[in-house]
Amino acid sequence: MINNNLLPKLSQNLLEILNDEEYYDIIIEVGNDPYVKVFRAHMVILNYRSPYLRRILSTNKKKNDGTLTYIKLPNILPEIFQIVLRYIYGGKISLEEYDILDIVKVMVAANELSLQELIPYLESFLIENKTNWVEQNFDLIYQISLENDSFSELQKYFWEYVIRWGLAKNPELPSDPTSFSKDDFNTLKKTLQQCIPFIRFRNLSSKEFLKGVKPYKKILPKELYNDLLEYFLDNDSKKSIPRIIKEDKAICSKNIDSKIITLQHAELISKWIDKLEITDKLITLYEFKLLYRDSHDGPSKLNFAKFQEICKNQYRTVIVIKVKDSNVVIGGYNPIEWKFDGSHGVTKDSFIFSFSNNSIEDYILSRVINEKRAIYNGNLHVVAFNSDLLLCIDNGVSVGSIKNSYEKKIRIDSSLTEEFEVFQIV
Repeated sequence: MINNNLLPKLSQNLLEILNDEEYYDIIIEVGNDPYVKVFRAHMVILNYRSPYLRRILSTNKKKNDGTLTYIKLPNILPEIFQIVLRYIYGGKISLEEYDILDIVKVMVAANELSLQELIPYLESFLIENKTNWVEQNFDLIYQISLENDSFSELQKYFWEYVIRWGLAKNPELPSDPTSFSKDDFNTLKKTLQQCIPFIRFRNLSSKEFLKGVKPYKKILPKELYNDLLEYFLDNDSKKSIPRIIKEDKAICSKNIDSKIITLQHAELISKWIDKLEITDKLITLYEFKLLYRDSHDGPSKLNFAKFQEICKNQYRTVIVIKVKDSNVVIGGYNPIEWKFDGSHGVTKDSFIFSFSNNSIEDYILSRVINEKRAIYNGNLHVVAFNSDLLLCIDNGVSVGSIKNSYEKKIRIDSSLTEEFEVFQIV
């Protein structure tokens, strides 16, 4: 017999452990100077509640000499971490107690700490209870969604909102798309043409696609709609439950247009994007859409102007590189747009990686630790994940790596390349 009436007492006891000043074994420094706060916690609870903290703690093994484990979380505000830490221990959160913007910050922190069960709960609360605020602050919420791949419920909601916004901009249009004329579709298409590339349609279920997208198919680029139609037809049984995909079947039904990486590499990179452990079930099998390829046996014909033309303003890109005369593949994921204006791109979700010996098991994953210098938008033949993965593009591609803004160094120092590919993650 399961008695849920006993759970509040368990939650209360676990929160008492959090407040205990005797048995803690971890010190967590949260925030950036001058606003930093220190929290005490317990390794066993953090290890089993947060995959992100488990990964950090695995590199800081507890010592038997009584020394406390010390970790830093500079990307989270102390007052937000206080809320999240109480959730980690007590398993509950009273959202009505908090400002809406703080709830959004909690959602971002939950994403960083890989608290995947909390994210859809917070998304649903915002969509169902704070709709007016979300729509009044659409630009903010949309940008946060672009930078955080796990916010699938908000990403679904955006399509509904974009349609409503487009209709509001054109009040002469009928509210029912079945009553649209050809000119009506063209009017709405023109209004929404800048929005559509940023909608993540593949986060929808087949039912949601059929009901919400298909009636507006004439405002979508024909190639995009055909790709989506094929995708949802091929994945109907799996997509009826959003974001739960059996890895073996999904891989068999997908292809990747790459001379460098395989489907198994793509699967692992997808897990890294979603901040999953390699043993976790794959949440989203992303499509790796090839934007650019440079293959050569002799001197490369790649030039920076061409690379700029294709990749400028593209979000959510993965660069993969085959290092010349070696069995090493290196690369990086950039969730924000490439600008090529000499600026630094700010994100906490980028990472760089390397594979060796043609094996997905022999890899190095290095996540960003200095988000303010995660990406360098070079304008003089250089693009970079700071100095940690530096690409010099000028009649060829050379790469280098000096540890700076990412957790660890990947395998190379300075090398030429054999193959160079850029994918957009959709």
